[in-house]
Amino acid sequence: MRLRAVILASAACAAVPAAAKTSVVTAARMLDVEKGALLANPVVVVTDGRIAAIATRGDAPAATPADAERIDLGDVTLVPGLIDMHVHLTSNARYGGYSSLQFTDSFWIAQGVGNAERTLRAGFTTVRNVGSDGYGDVGIKQAIDGGWVQGPRIVPAAHALGASGGHCDQTYLPPSFKAVSPAVGDTPDELRKRVREQRKYGAEVIKVCATGGVFSRNTEPGVQQLREDELRAVAEEAHFWKLKTAAHAHGAEGIRAAIRAGIDTIEHVSFIDDEGIRLAKERGTWLGFDVYNTDYTLAEGEKNGVLPENIAKERAVGTLQRENFRKAARAGARMIYSTDAGVYPHGDNARQFAVMVRFGLTPAEAIRSATWNAAQALGREKDVGAIATGRFGDMVAVRGNPLADVTVLERPVAVVKGGERVD
Repeated sequence: MRLRAVILASAACAAVPAAAKTSVVTAARMLDVEKGALLANPVVVVTDGRIAAIATRGDAPAATPADAERIDLGDVTLVPGLIDMHVHLTSNARYGGYSSLQFTDSFWIAQGVGNAERTLRAGFTTVRNVGSDGYGDVGIKQAIDGGWVQGPRIVPAAHALGASGGHCDQTYLPPSFKAVSPAVGDTPDELRKRVREQRKYGAEVIKVCATGGVFSRNTEPGVQQLREDELRAVAEEAHFWKLKTAAHAHGAEGIRAAIRAGIDTIEHVSFIDDEGIRLAKERGTWLGFDVYNTDYTLAEGEKNGVLPENIAKERAVGTLQRENFRKAARAGARMIYSTDAGVYPHGDNARQFAVMVRFGLTPAEAIRSATWNAAQALGREKDVGAIATGRFGDMVAVRGNPLADVTVLERPVAVVKGGERVD
């Protein structure tokens, strides 16, 4: 009888819904990223983390509870919470080359927690983490979602897939160490299995390396490393499990193969040619050029332990990548905001906006790449990417007008995630 009473009491408690938590955010202006226009005196009502209503001051919704938390941000512009589509939270730009070997494995997850907090405070309320050893990004996501630590909403990829000896394999150590990435595959079937393994342990997007890269050894950025049928196997298997895909691809041939294979976003895109741009437009593929981090690597890489051969590759890639970014922008290719945070210090993510504008986008287009476009590329346009009814109450407050000076995004004065102001 006692057990039955406990069960009945528990059921009665469960039947009483918890009181909804409501906050009201006010500011002088709000950016409508879809239209590229500023709205005056917004009032944004957030209930249980999602936007319940949007009005203008003096016309606030009558249904707003009297005890709602008031977040009056003053003379600022509200921008939707920013989205970085290419970060590595468990990487640290201060430790390049072999200098990272001084730390134990768990160090990278521990410092990744701090990187996540810095990223959130910089105004990036959602990130796609495209590669992390030991499922570190999945663990940090779980800690954030559980309320144990502060950080953005994370879309984790876990381990990046790639070919044996390729950019996403372990390429720094000699054979005696027998160091191999757990996510390499050398046939379509092997790569399908790797997709299933990553999903099993928490991946929400699948990252694959189609070409060589800058920061690996014994790989060349322009050289394709997976055949088109292998890339197609990754895309098909991921899509079968309702997951999006991203491909690391510098070289023109690898870019084209990844697009034809059905990969959703192409990262780096350094040597894309006219045919690649045409294919991307034709198939609706998103392009994520990381056009800021070259500045950091060339200025700071050597003292951070980055090997001379890697710096030389970055120097060769960076200039051409930016010119091809300009070409793709002029052609009207679909752009997302991908920075490769971890190659430069986390928290500086917004510095790429100015570079994107310098090489061809308008401020509105650059901001849209990190909001409206990114949400679509994630398949999460009902959740993030705009200050709109039904989406999460994620907002960034900046001084001035970001449509006139995009660098104001580098200096947020307040960040709101799910209707709660970040400390």
